[in-house]
Amino acid sequence: MARLEFLGPINRKAMDVDISNLKELKTLLKDDKELQEWLGNSAVAVNDTLVSTLDTPIKEGDKISLLPPVCGG
Repeated sequence: MARLEFLGPINRKAMDVDISNLKELKTLLKDDKELQEWLGNSAVAVNDTLVSTLDTPIKEGDKISLLPPVCGG
């Protein structure tokens, strides 16, 4: 299992997910209407490293973070 964290204004509790790559995560979350807005514009980090491909492998114990855009100064 990997741990999925929702950061900032997404305001959701973390959840454990049993996936092998980010493509599976996208499929898992596709029916969640509240998350659709965030999924389209959030960055994704795996173990605190930004990733840019859905083929990124996910291993047991990995931490996945959804990072919504923020503004401020």
